[in-house]
Amino acid sequence: MSLGIAVATAMIAIATDVGDKISRELRAYGANLVVYPDTKTLAVNVNGVDLKPVGETEFLRESDLPAIKGIFWRNNIVGFSPMLPVDVKVGPQQRSVRLIGTYFRKQLSFGKDNFVAGVEMTHPWWKVAGSWPGDSPSNPSDREAGDRRNRLSHAAEVLLGETLAHQLSLKAGGNIQIADRQLNVSGILSSGGDEDGAIVAPLALAQDILHQPGAVGQVYVSAITKPEDDFARRDPKTMSPELRDRWYCSPYATSIAFQLQEAIPHSRAEQIRQVAQNEGRVLSRIQGLMLLMALAALLASGLAVSAAMATAILERRTEVGLMKALGASNRAIISLFFTEAGLLALSGGAIGYGFGSLLAHQIGRWVFDSRINVQPVLLPLVIAIAVLVTCAGSALAIRRAVHYDPALVLRGDL
Repeated sequence: MSLGIAVATAMIAIATDVGDKISRELRAYGANLVVYPDTKTLAVNVNGVDLKPVGETEFLRESDLPAIKGIFWRNNIVGFSPMLPVDVKVGPQQRSVRLIGTYFRKQLSFGKDNFVAGVEMTHPWWKVAGSWPGDSPSNPSDREAGDRRNRLSHAAEVLLGETLAHQLSLKAGGNIQIADRQLNVSGILSSGGDEDGAIVAPLALAQDILHQPGAVGQVYVSAITKPEDDFARRDPKTMSPELRDRWYCSPYATSIAFQLQEAIPHSRAEQIRQVAQNEGRVLSRIQGLMLLMALAALLASGLAVSAAMATAILERRTEVGLMKALGASNRAIISLFFTEAGLLALSGGAIGYGFGSLLAHQIGRWVFDSRINVQPVLLPLVIAIAVLVTCAGSALAIRRAVHYDPALVLRGDL
């Protein structure tokens, strides 16, 4: 019983605490939320031409981005990276290439908090042969004042996608001409996506080429979220104030997206559905596996208890016969054996809880490189499970004991 309860305790503790651990591990697969200007939802494409509302901006403001770390679930924000795509002409042949402006590893602050933002956090699968470019200064007054020389002196390095680098026969350390600018190629990027055929540059360079200081096309956000359930999919506008507060204070992807829209003016935030759904599916399967292992351990414990109790009653059949011969009722005999089984279950459950807690900590360290928190409320739960499994395993053997014929038992014929 102690062994079974130890395994069950460890599996239940991991299944209840594994959500954040797995979500952090899955953040290695990149951003799961995207923020873009709300006018993009109103755009209509006619014959390849985007028709947008007149007078509305189609960019987010870079100066609004630090407010992402000011939302209710700011501690769940692993990182974010702005993107601003620009079509540029490259080389003497004036070849049309997509240039993507972004942060690489930029130091930012919001209030008293200092943090780092950039693709190194939201796109960790990007591999660079060479070195990462530096980011431009983050002082908005410099950009608004049009201090172009100061900004672009820090934006003289770019990454070249490996496909484009092969086509242009360029390597890390070479130079590339973009319009009237001669820029250094600090590294060759391998992303497995469209970026392999593009140039990735500091955000300030893309803003300068586009003549849109402080503009951002969209923002990728990597956040630790709770898997969606039916409550998460409800429209907060239809909720009562109590339910809305509960939804708002739960780390669902939908509630974090709602808070991002509140933090960034004129924006719309959505889940990257494939990422969010896959995370929920993986988490559900792992939790299901943990609970299945706990049930298997408890079933094995129940069978072992049944066999042990059957052997014990067989060895003590003379005592049972003598008690019945002296007038003991079936209820008294049943109570005696169940009390003994319950006491053994209490001690076995307590010992199993201790060993299970240690096992959960070790599994957390080995698998997730972090500590699994075993909640104190788990102790009465596993004790109750131990008593239930022990009594269920003992029931069949005790039932046979009360049907012993005392005459046959005392004569030794049974």
